[in-house]
Amino acid sequence: MKTVQPIRDVAMIAAMKEILMKQHYRNYFLFVLGINTGLRISDLLALRVADVTENSHIIITEQKTGKLKRFKINNELQKHISEFTVTKSNNEYLFKSRRGSDRIHRVQAWKILNTAAREVGLSEIGTHTLRKTFGYHFYQKYKDIAVLQEIFNHSSSAVTMRYIGINQDIMDEKIDGFTL
Repeated sequence: MKTVQPIRDVAMIAAMKEILMKQHYRNYFLFVLGINTGLRISDLLALRVADVTENSHIIITEQKTGKLKRFKINNELQKHISEFTVTKSNNEYLFKSRRGSDRIHRVQAWKILNTAAREVGLSEIGTHTLRKTFGYHFYQKYKDIAVLQEIFNHSSSAVTMRYIGINQDIMDEKIDGFTL
């Protein structure tokens, strides 16, 4: 099974945003919401407009774990949400299919992300990339693995470090500086 990676380079994140915006505003917003919340794709795609508008937090029951999740919507994210939902009704899916009233599904989200990733020259990209990218950059900014472990509902900090690719970065760096 292929392991997907976070997008470590902020220039690549910007390039992905640009490509996704050209595809469709929905695709851009899916990426932005995903990398800024760290929610699993199954939870993102299940969101309805009412779940994110005029709220201080996104409050959901995680599909994978069945646990209650409460995630703060910061001011920057609130602006994106307001822009994206301005013409939408509260009961519609946030990431609605362009055909009909159903939501897009995991496979479609994967196709959207992979098409953009190929255009910018990224590989090892999947739907988990959004969550991992959030975690990677959150860790780089705050170096607080305990809070990130709690956000992700992981059983240990070691699991979180491996999940966001920090262990791989550390090993790669050590190997680069090692020779006999």
